[in-house]
Amino acid sequence: MRRRLAALALGAAALLLAGCTGTPAAGGSGSPSADSSASVDSSASALEGSITVFAAASLKQTFTDLASRFEDAHPGVTVELTFAGSSDLVTQITEGAPADVFASADAKNMAKLTDAGLVDSAAPVDFATNVLEIAVPPGNPAGVTSFSDLARPDVKVVICAPQVPCGSATAAIEQSTGVTLSPVSEESSVTDVLGKVSSGEADAGLVYVTDVAAAGDAVDGVPFPESSGAVNTYPIAPVSASANPAVARAFVEFIAGAEGRTVLAAAGFGAP
Repeated sequence: MRRRLAALALGAAALLLAGCTGTPAAGGSGSPSADSSASVDSSASALEGSITVFAAASLKQTFTDLASRFEDAHPGVTVELTFAGSSDLVTQITEGAPADVFASADAKNMAKLTDAGLVDSAAPVDFATNVLEIAVPPGNPAGVTSFSDLARPDVKVVICAPQVPCGSATAAIEQSTGVTLSPVSEESSVTDVLGKVSSGEADAGLVYVTDVAAAGDAVDGVPFPESSGAVNTYPIAPVSASANPAVARAFVEFIAGAEGRTVLAAAGFGAP
């Protein structure tokens, strides 16, 4: 009787153990169970806290959209955005401004932060490209049709300052074409250039093709073939001193991922 009771107990224990461990479904060995998938999804959505993103002025429309999408995907996260010329943002970060992510309109300004140890040199990811276009007031009253027209003495042209990526691209095109511009002003961002053109203070301005598209009816665009000789590549990276590195890294991955590139492409940015 004792032996029979012991055998029954062992059998019950074996059945209980088999029920706990389970048996993989046919063809599904090695794949996670529904419970493990749920835990992965839960951890992916567990990001929380706020980050501050410093981004080039030409990214304002797309990053405003993408930050909202990122917040929707991670309800516990808040993204604060600061837009300005890339060189101005580098100066602010270098001087201690609290930033978690930096998105530059060129590699040169990102390199300033990596050289200073403020961004890990292996961290920047290229996520978009852009080229210049001539912005003119609606109707193009000065009749600007080419890059060389910007050098005409009767055309008031506004460009970005040389340290700003759009200004650096402008200088590269001047050098390659032999056309020297005499701007009435040099601005610290493409936003400021657009403001001068849309208000009628300038006959033309050099900004990115994406800026012309985002401006809608406020300006007209004049493409020029020489712009292909000065393509700007946009890198993004978490800042080393980020107070929320997990969210900063996730935001960088989101921008460089499929959804980020779809939104950027719709705005006219090229692939990196």
